[in-house]
Amino acid sequence: MFLSVSNLSIRYPGAVQSAVDGVTLGLRAGDIGVLIGPSGCGKTTLLRAVAGLERVSTGQITIAHETVSSLQQHIPAEQRRIGMVFQDYALFPHLDVGRNIAFGLNHQPKSQRLQRVQEVLALVGLEGMQARYPHELSGGQQQRVALARALAPQPRLLLLDEPFSNLDVDLRERLAHEVRAILKSAGATALLVTHDQLEAFAMGDVIGVMHQGHLHQWDDAYALYHRPATRFVAEFIGHGVFAPAQIRLAGHEVSVQTPLGALQDVEECPLPTAYEAGLCDVLLRADDIVHDDHAPVKAEIIRKAFRGSEFLYTLRLSSGEVVMTHVPSHHNHAVGEWIGIRAQVDHVVTFARGAGPGTPPAPLLPVTQHSL
Repeated sequence: MFLSVSNLSIRYPGAVQSAVDGVTLGLRAGDIGVLIGPSGCGKTTLLRAVAGLERVSTGQITIAHETVSSLQQHIPAEQRRIGMVFQDYALFPHLDVGRNIAFGLNHQPKSQRLQRVQEVLALVGLEGMQARYPHELSGGQQQRVALARALAPQPRLLLLDEPFSNLDVDLRERLAHEVRAILKSAGATALLVTHDQLEAFAMGDVIGVMHQGHLHQWDDAYALYHRPATRFVAEFIGHGVFAPAQIRLAGHEVSVQTPLGALQDVEECPLPTAYEAGLCDVLLRADDIVHDDHAPVKAEIIRKAFRGSEFLYTLRLSSGEVVMTHVPSHHNHAVGEWIGIRAQVDHVVTFARGAGPGTPPAPLLPVTQHSL
């Protein structure tokens, strides 16, 4: 691995618990990693440790097989050949774009500096704008300048700390896709911190979900969504809820009983023996619930959020359980209205009743097409 973090912990003096606790992850050269989690989960502290701005309590960090942080070794930040893109861009207002980008190239001859500035301006799509000043640029353009400045010295690793948080919501996801394309074109290895899932999905080859200093899962977006490693990941990623369920075995047939009835045509499911009496909590994501006027199960709309092409409805069943569903926006139902719904689940993700955030799900086993 190009970047390797091994059993890393960081505890501040007087703190009750570690800000980062036993984190291990690896990032291949040319890949983009993303750390995501709620405020105070330790993701920025971990990023700062990789940058050399925090000392480690235990464990080590290696970059290109060189140990840069451990109890015995701490290479200063300025010697790690790392580029940083900050939340507030940190552009110098009194310098034009060209001089902002060239700031870290003072050791090079002037002709090389000018050539490198032109190269990175072209890379970020800002050709011909080197004479402009930061206040003359849009937020998205300022972000591109900050990225160009970080890439100019050709760092071996690029770190980005909440780089889109100051931008409009509509601009964030689009710019995240653009920045990913820029980093891939540059062949850069990057680690980014964000609290926004859309940014994480748009940017990351691999995404880490953190909670209370622990890294719960380090995986691609598909696995985080469909194969969460812990209950916290299941709750944090995507829209979904947990509903009480019971897995039953009758002969060779497995059934999963939920408040929406038995789940049908499920490809994978835990065995009932995974839980006492088969009782568990089943994860029902919004895309597992289908609006169907003819379905026997009805639910009351208690909240609706317009998303352009669809609504995100929050629904309450007559039994009191709450579920969520995505519905095409031409199905414009009112809050308080009752609609028909049914579950359409490909694989069943379950956890022990009332399990804690770090609890893993029961392993999934394949079941026959007609066994449920």
